[in-house]
Amino acid sequence: MQRNQKEEVQALQDTIYVLGGKWKLPIINSICNGNHRFTEIQQSIPGITSRMLSKELKDMELNNLVKRIEDRDAKVAILYESTPYCQSFGPIITEMINWGKSHREYIKKQQEKA
Repeated sequence: MQRNQKEEVQALQDTIYVLGGKWKLPIINSICNGNHRFTEIQQSIPGITSRMLSKELKDMELNNLVKRIEDRDAKVAILYESTPYCQSFGPIITEMINWGKSHREYIKKQQEKA
């Protein structure tokens, strides 16, 4: 394998490590769409449990994707925000959403032909 290919594979593995799993991209998408409270995030993502959301948010905080903000004087003491680093995924997420929509349509058409 050429050096360039090894670097590409490593880069893909790094990306999958940070964004891997079923929940991280939907969480990022939820926060970027204005859901900043834990319950708002959870309600915007069908099927995610509070335990899983808590685990993923902690992991994402460690990877500098989200920022946990505590304000003990506020009505809701803890908010989550995407970091500028996280926001760099915006175009990638948009393209993944577009590809997912196209893929769903493609599969439907293939099934109709069969």
